[in-house]
Amino acid sequence: MGPYATGYLDVGDGNQIYYEELGNPDGKPAVNLHGGPGAGSMVGPTRGWNPEKWRVIRFDQRGCGRSTPHASDPATDMSVNTTHHLVRDIELLREHLGIEKWLVKGGSWGASLALVYAQAHPERVTEMIIPAVTSTRPEETDWLYHGVRRIFPEAWDRFRNHVPEAERDGNLVQAYSRLMENPDRAVREAAADEWMRWEDAVISLESNGKPGAYEEDFVGDDRLAFVRICAHYFGNDAWLEPGQTLRDMHKLHGIPAVLVHGRHDLGSPVYTAWELAQAWPDAKLVVIEDSGHTGSQAMGQALNEATEEFSKR
Repeated sequence: MGPYATGYLDVGDGNQIYYEELGNPDGKPAVNLHGGPGAGSMVGPTRGWNPEKWRVIRFDQRGCGRSTPHASDPATDMSVNTTHHLVRDIELLREHLGIEKWLVKGGSWGASLALVYAQAHPERVTEMIIPAVTSTRPEETDWLYHGVRRIFPEAWDRFRNHVPEAERDGNLVQAYSRLMENPDRAVREAAADEWMRWEDAVISLESNGKPGAYEEDFVGDDRLAFVRICAHYFGNDAWLEPGQTLRDMHKLHGIPAVLVHGRHDLGSPVYTAWELAQAWPDAKLVVIEDSGHTGSQAMGQALNEATEEFSKR
């Protein structure tokens, strides 16, 4: 189903976020939070929602997609692009659209954002669907950009050696974040290319994944924005206290949820999904045995079943 309405919402700080409404204007409201951070929402028809039953809202988070200003522009102020700004943006969008409560769905980075939003505003959430579960704890980020080197040492060595020699034994994400602030576009492009090569290496063993997915899906300004925002968020631990999401899971008690995670997700191991499910009595964890981070047909089916189940509530 394609959008029946689109618009831009002024969320302050000079930012305008692009949003779309899809499906049935009188259907059950749901908001779909994209990953990345900085990936932007899907362009074209959305999948996995019954267009007769759902009113689906999707939007481009600050600095990416069709939202303005774009993070590919080095003049764009990243100090007003944080998790807390995004949580506020979601609430502004909900109020702007006149929605009292909605189902919240988000995968990968969108999972972290969905959880933080729901913990801040549990009274606005009817249910949650979370594929590719993350909470953006420091240990999760460290695993993705340092720990997985144990499996892909050659690719990680290239990733590491792109930063200045003095920074190679430190936090590589922060080092890349500094490169992505360089006024020279060629420097930013080279850093973004290396970041994407590493991301693709991490998903390269997924039997049902798409080789080169990141390099193919993000090109030009979209690649620059994606990497700049990712490095900005992960280099700052998403402005969350260590373990904050797991600590605050009690705030989601009473909210039904389905967590769907691939067993072969090397970048975001299933342990985080399992921990959250253990702390969330109303959540059902579905582990997909043939899937990694990029999904599979079985993962898609599990998500479709979750949306169909919640459409009846």
